[in-house]
Amino acid sequence: MTNLELPLKKRTKFYRFFEILPGLLSYGSVILLIVLSVVAPLLAALFLLLVITTMLVKAIGIAVHTIGGRNRLARAEKLSWNELLSHLEDPSGSLTVSSLPKNTLLHHKENLERISANPDIFPKPSEVYNLVIVATYNEPYEVLNSTLKSLESCSYDSSRLLVFLAYEERGGPATAETAMRLEKEYKSVFGAFVPVMHPKDLPGEVVGKGANITFAGQEAAEWLSKKKIEHKNVIVTTLDSDNRPHEKYFDYLTYEFIVNPRRKHQAYQPISLFLNNIWDVPAAMRVVATGNSFWNIISSMRPHTLRNFASHSQPMDALVEMDFWSKRSIVEDGHQYWRSYFHFDGDYEVVPLFIPIYQDAVMSDTYKKTLVAQFVQLRRWAYGASDVPYVAERVLTKKRTVPFWAGFTRFVRLLDGHVTLASIPPLITFGGWVPLLINTEAIRSVSAHQLPEVLGLVHRIALIGLLISIFLSFKLLPKRPQRYRRRRTIWMVLQWFLMPVTALLYTSLSAFYSQTRLMFGKYMDKFDVTEKATVAQKKMR
Repeated sequence: MTNLELPLKKRTKFYRFFEILPGLLSYGSVILLIVLSVVAPLLAALFLLLVITTMLVKAIGIAVHTIGGRNRLARAEKLSWNELLSHLEDPSGSLTVSSLPKNTLLHHKENLERISANPDIFPKPSEVYNLVIVATYNEPYEVLNSTLKSLESCSYDSSRLLVFLAYEERGGPATAETAMRLEKEYKSVFGAFVPVMHPKDLPGEVVGKGANITFAGQEAAEWLSKKKIEHKNVIVTTLDSDNRPHEKYFDYLTYEFIVNPRRKHQAYQPISLFLNNIWDVPAAMRVVATGNSFWNIISSMRPHTLRNFASHSQPMDALVEMDFWSKRSIVEDGHQYWRSYFHFDGDYEVVPLFIPIYQDAVMSDTYKKTLVAQFVQLRRWAYGASDVPYVAERVLTKKRTVPFWAGFTRFVRLLDGHVTLASIPPLITFGGWVPLLINTEAIRSVSAHQLPEVLGLVHRIALIGLLISIFLSFKLLPKRPQRYRRRRTIWMVLQWFLMPVTALLYTSLSAFYSQTRLMFGKYMDKFDVTEKATVAQKKMR
């Protein structure tokens, strides 16, 4: 089997070059504007106009995909997935028009016909199990209990829901006690409830979620074998301790798993919405959380660029082949896409599920700690730039096992995404003034002098996108808790004026931070857990 793991110690010169490349390009784009402003203001203007034009085109696509994704989400939530799933138990008998619900899938009848024609390659719903790995470090009982309650309230048959609680030995006695308490309360609720303690300081691991859920996944695979449950009929979903799947999630997931015969070569990606505590967190965190929710909606509308993120699902037989997730990455979710892509020699895709898994926005017990925790979370996500050398080595060298152009275009998108994340906010915000402030001769250049005006036009166009975001954010918002007065809703609108600030201080700065660490070989080898405080613990306001 191809070695899928990341290097732990010394890297080759080739690998080090591509670790440096994202930061080199991100810093280089900003430095290039400054240098051109000194030596050739007109070229500086053209460079910035190229950046602006590119971002405008992307912004239009983002607005369209956000609206389309929100509509797909709303339609999927209305479907009776449990009923559609029940049709797959007896597809031939369900083909009569009278048995199909009015609000059904466009291709549901075609799916029934395909399964009826080739029943041997499609498992029945009664043969499929959903195994859920809930990862926790030191989260309190209240957080984990809310997640398990959400699993209990799902419309999917709970007897076919197998829950493995992956907890850390380094979480201490309190975490172990919480795991045992939850086992007593839920062992009779699901088909199984199995706490699995991940030992600390195992060789070849970094301190992170990937090692924890991999250990639990290995234990789960052995458990299934003892119970004589075929791995090919088990779909595994990973959840963080604060994740709450939509009540129809497992019906929808199981339906998609069954109807596609290529299921082993696929992962399933729901839409992560950071809305559980959105009314409680500070304004800056609400902007970041809502922006991240929108980005996940947008990504679901672009399947060719869709990657594993946060909670996702994958068949157990595929996971066993790959030895589950990376134990050496602190961004095991996004990295799992690349592990799977190279394991299957490019024959792999992520299928979007237009159904939410609700997550917490960042919130600690004080305002200051919350601001810091948000940056810590975003820098961890931005450390996905560590995948650039991993992909480069498997696309641009003799280690390549995937089609070159397919792999190369994915590599370019990956690199471009991380460079854009870091460099675009400062270029758009300040770039128009750089030629004027640095080079007095630029004042006589019409192009340079008009740059601030052009940027002003861009900002006005961006305002349209902002208004769309505000409208859609209210569509997504859960009901306002009774503990807040109506004036809280006004702040939910005014918070959006913080978007330029959050883009610079959080999005861009966290990306530069992570890329700088990679440039100098100061690797992030510890998963900094994002604190999830309850409202009762909050001391801010």
